[in-house]
Amino acid sequence: MAHRFVRPILATAVFNTAVAAILVLFLDNTFFDLLISAQVVGFTMMAMLYPALTATLAPLPRRFVVAAALVGGAIVGTLLVVLVKGRDLQVLISNDEYLWSVVTTAILGFFFGSIAVAVQTTRARVARAEAELLRSEADRQRLARKNAEAELMVVRAQIEPHFLFNTLANLSFLIKENPSQAEVLLENLIDYLQAAVPRIRGQSNTLRHEVTMASAYVSILQIRMGERLQSAFDVPAELLSAPFPPMMLITLVENAIKHGLNPLPAGGTVVVGVARCGDQLQVRVADDGAGLTEPAGGTREGVGLANIRERLQAMFGAAAHLSLEPNQPRGTVATISLPLESAADA
Repeated sequence: MAHRFVRPILATAVFNTAVAAILVLFLDNTFFDLLISAQVVGFTMMAMLYPALTATLAPLPRRFVVAAALVGGAIVGTLLVVLVKGRDLQVLISNDEYLWSVVTTAILGFFFGSIAVAVQTTRARVARAEAELLRSEADRQRLARKNAEAELMVVRAQIEPHFLFNTLANLSFLIKENPSQAEVLLENLIDYLQAAVPRIRGQSNTLRHEVTMASAYVSILQIRMGERLQSAFDVPAELLSAPFPPMMLITLVENAIKHGLNPLPAGGTVVVGVARCGDQLQVRVADDGAGLTEPAGGTREGVGLANIRERLQAMFGAAAHLSLEPNQPRGTVATISLPLESAADA
């Protein structure tokens, strides 16, 4: 508890010294004499002001209590100065010159004490305003995150049934025409659902589950697209346990296949790569498809990518981002970069 008072005590001592340095320019007293007076009066006023500034006295206005503490501190501090300097109070009272000196000390103490209180009050108001601003920003971030998660749930509700219905229809066809392929498709669908369903409402996840779900998703589409879809996953084992927001990786993979490879008769390859760059986790999805601009004149910037950007902003602020760049010799590279350590809060 004592450390709470160290900073105010040091600040008061410095302020009192500055007051003495100013007064020595206008009064005949020595600096040492004024320093003693300033320190005694200053600390006496501080001792009386502290309860007035911190206590809650409902019946009395705060300004009245502070003013009374200033006046009382100045008077009591001045009398203590007299005692500290070894002077007789009765002699001082009977001597007009000495009495005026006492009154002057009290007035100066009240004046500089008022300045100190004004500065302290202003700093306290600024600190409260900054704290309120931080609370408002935190509330805004929480609201943005909730909105982003709500949008994610809408996207899931739109995409997942469509994907499942198409897969089940394909499975029904393969059961009759190619039972071995149907078995492979069913196994991949089970892998996909095992990764997706337990975390369908989660806000945080590990990279391992996201990669498993994306890999199963690609395997299912490979059965439907045949040789038109090739894939590769390059994910270091030590990064598989890293936290990663759900549904972002599979959104990038789906975007690469739907907008990059599907428009081309020959299809292409989607490559998922994960790397650690300093304190950043980078998840990269590259394709050699149509590129950033679709043949029909559209762009790759759809609802899914917009949702990823909003969620990254809500979760990590400026520390995370999604970038889209041209691939070489053709295609698109989508990269999610986010803080590796902070990803646990995603």
